[in-house]
Amino acid sequence: MARTLLLDLDGTLVDTAPDLSASLNRLMVSRGLAPFSLDETKAMIGDGVKVLVGRAFAARPVPEDDRALADFSRDYGARLADASKPYPGVPEFMRAHAAAGWRLAAARTLLEAVGLMDLVCAIGGGDSFPVRKPDPAHLLSTLRLAGADPANAVMVGDHRNDVVAAHGAGMKVVFVTWGYGPVSMGEGADAIAHDLPALTAAVGRLLPGPV
Repeated sequence: MARTLLLDLDGTLVDTAPDLSASLNRLMVSRGLAPFSLDETKAMIGDGVKVLVGRAFAARPVPEDDRALADFSRDYGARLADASKPYPGVPEFMRAHAAAGWRLAAARTLLEAVGLMDLVCAIGGGDSFPVRKPDPAHLLSTLRLAGADPANAVMVGDHRNDVVAAHGAGMKVVFVTWGYGPVSMGEGADAIAHDLPALTAAVGRLLPGPV
């Protein structure tokens, strides 16, 4: 069976923080609240947009109104690729592994907007299944869509949820440090990568074969 890379999106493949921050700040300003810096927004990313919006209101602190999540989602959905782009080297990393026969599974249609959709064989976004990471069922469902076996797959992510979900699903996991989660979130990962060459080497060690 082909080796599979299950790839987190936000903070791993694509720097989505600029557009998330812009939409979040438009939401805050529309409620008469102070906006957040980019670094402040990055610190709140990692558990889906519902949690992001909730954290933003809690940080001000004011109660979240009933329309906040819908307003944010509509605004972000219309502008999710205005400033978001793959991290340097990510397209080449994905193309090299796809050419070597790896199956690539990732999240969300933002991949189409940044020109990476043609490399992916399965999409498993935050709203694709009844559960979310760190529940391993989210990863297992994505792998089923890819026709992949957890024992022959590696998860790559930048958040503690990726590590916990991968191990719960019986998968190896590489934590990348260029994303939004602090390095401490990588505790327990099978490997930690600080750049794409290190990620390529780590993936190759965990599931040996040509790249």
